[in-house]
Amino acid sequence: MASKSIDNAFTAKALRGAATDPTYAGALSFMRRPYSKVLEDIDAAVLGIPFDAAVSNRPGARFGPQAIRRASAIFDNDPQYPFARDLFEQMAVIDYGDVLLDYGNHQETPGLIEQEAAKILASGAYLLGLGGDHFVTWPLLKAHADKHGPLALVHFDAHQDTWDDDGKRIDHGSFVCRAVREGVIDPAHSIQIGIRTEAPEDFGFKILHGYTVEDLSAQQIADQILAHVGNQPCYLTFDIDCLDPAYAPGTGTPVAGGPSSAKMLSVLRKLGSLDIRGSDIVEVAPAYDHADITAIAGATVAMYMLGLRAERLAGSR
Repeated sequence: MASKSIDNAFTAKALRGAATDPTYAGALSFMRRPYSKVLEDIDAAVLGIPFDAAVSNRPGARFGPQAIRRASAIFDNDPQYPFARDLFEQMAVIDYGDVLLDYGNHQETPGLIEQEAAKILASGAYLLGLGGDHFVTWPLLKAHADKHGPLALVHFDAHQDTWDDDGKRIDHGSFVCRAVREGVIDPAHSIQIGIRTEAPEDFGFKILHGYTVEDLSAQQIADQILAHVGNQPCYLTFDIDCLDPAYAPGTGTPVAGGPSSAKMLSVLRKLGSLDIRGSDIVEVAPAYDHADITAIAGATVAMYMLGLRAERLAGSR
């Protein structure tokens, strides 16, 4: 036990390397990364956005970051599957904590999220967002586009989120519409995967509907994503309701007929050649869950996002 420690989120002496906390104990940060607001020498930062006032159905995603962090403890100690490496051996990652939001003044929410995201991006770090409902992707996209220019969007979801909000409403079903109209994303190279609801616009996105995803293999889905996005810088957003409710019951707007977590994780694993500039996992609402099923799926998606980033950094060093 002499070589082990606990509460790595606070006691870590270095930014890199695995923690040794028991999976059932210790302070909970995302994958036991040190909690810090210091952005020097950081490769990636995890930012929680506990906001769910934009939902059209069931609330509760404000508890998503908390639940995802708790579920992520299971990844501690061992090399992370399927990357066969300690993701943090060469990649310095911190848990930046949560955005402080005023629950009584939602009009300030987009600016506060964008401000925190911009601070992280200005340091050169990769940003992984933990939502929160899908509205939070709008200010995250703005911050990324301000740094990188318009981005292709790789969007896993049961919903297209293209409803018109007149650029004013706080609505988790409209961030795509707003982002297209304000030139934040590039529709020509953007793609949506798992869609199984109707929406008023598609803005020229390539869409892999739920029935298409059912008929295709994970490799075929990934091939279509890679071909459509190409070499364009992109942003990856994963709404947990992309998954069938059997695999993600804890979400605000579940839609039957979706893919399994195994299939979508297999797709994510094959996207390593994409130039992903930022990512988020949203709509985890643990109160509708049992045994952390959805939180575990959400934490695994987030871990894959960091895994893809770790491989890309390793290849560039």
